[in-house]
Amino acid sequence: MDEARSRDASITAWALAARGGDRIAGEHFVRALHRDVLRYVAHLCADPEAVDDLAQDTFLRALGSLHRFEGRSSARSWLLSIARRAVIDSYRYASARPRPADVPDWQAAVERAQPCGLPGFDDGVVLLDLLAALPEERREAFVMTQLLGVPYAEAAEAGGCPIGTVRSRVARARATLTHLLTEAENHHPAQAPAAHPTQKAMAAA
Repeated sequence: MDEARSRDASITAWALAARGGDRIAGEHFVRALHRDVLRYVAHLCADPEAVDDLAQDTFLRALGSLHRFEGRSSARSWLLSIARRAVIDSYRYASARPRPADVPDWQAAVERAQPCGLPGFDDGVVLLDLLAALPEERREAFVMTQLLGVPYAEAAEAGGCPIGTVRSRVARARATLTHLLTEAENHHPAQAPAAHPTQKAMAAA
C-alpha cells in the first residue's frame, strides 16, 4: 500500500511539474499511466478498435487541461475521470450514427489490450467472462478499485458519486462474481484451481 501511495505521489508530482512546463515530467506522467488508461478504457469501451484512440484522446485532453490540475486528488484518479468522460463522449457520438453490425464485443478489446498479470488472465481469461455479467456501473467500480487499485474516495470523485455508492457497487460486484465463480467451478470441478486469482482480486479491499 505504501508503495502504491508513493507511486501515486510521484505521478502527481510529475503532473504538477508538467503543468509548469517541464516536458520531461510530462513524458514520465504519460508513460506511468498509459497502461492504466488502456486497461480502464478497454473495460468500459464496447469497440475494440477504439481503445487506443480513446487512450490517446484521454492524454490529449489531460495535457490540455493540466493548467487546471491542482493536485487536490491524485493525478491517476484525475486522469481516469478524464478517460471515463472520453468513453462516455464516444458513446454519445456513436449513438448519433449507424453502428456496424460486425463490431466485436468489449471482451475482445480487453483480451487484446490488457497486459498479462491481471487476476484471471492466467486461467483462460476467466475474469473477462465474469465481468461481462456485471452491470456497467458495478463493473466500472470494481475495475477501478480492485484491479487498478484506485482508492474508494478517488473512484467516487472520478465517477461523480458518493463514496458509499462506490463501496456498495464493489460489494455487490464482488458478491456476484463470487457466486458466478462458484457456479463455474461446480460445473467444471476438474479445472478449478486451488487458489483462483479471481478470488484474490475479489478478496482485496
